[in-house]
Amino acid sequence: MTGTERSADWLKTGGLRPTRQRLALAELLIGDGMDRHVTAESLYALSLGTGERVSLATVYNTLRAFCDAGLMNEVVVDGSKSYFDTRIDDHPHFYWEDSHALTDAPAEELEISSLPQVPPGMAVSRVDVVIRLRKA
Repeated sequence: MTGTERSADWLKTGGLRPTRQRLALAELLIGDGMDRHVTAESLYALSLGTGERVSLATVYNTLRAFCDAGLMNEVVVDGSKSYFDTRIDDHPHFYWEDSHALTDAPAEELEISSLPQVPPGMAVSRVDVVIRLRKA
């Protein structure tokens, strides 16, 4: 399967119309079948090298659409820094403070024994675990 076919199938899975810009960004994200953690800015920078004209605002809007469609998860590292993860199963992350990179952490080594009781009428939608790392 080519990267373009993989990208079109991915968009179809999320019920999204395969516009030229969505296809171009999807190919950068999942075209080779590998998982990615990107910021809007890093995806925008990658897109500049493809010849596809995409504004930073379009990248932000497209990433939000991908998240709303269940194709990606947004991982907020702090109040102003979001990463977008193409791996959508529940798993923890390492945030490398020196390089500002987000990577998957081994899920099999994480153990959460309980969560606080949620307020009435609410349900847990997701638990994000971000382990911040710095040089010792």
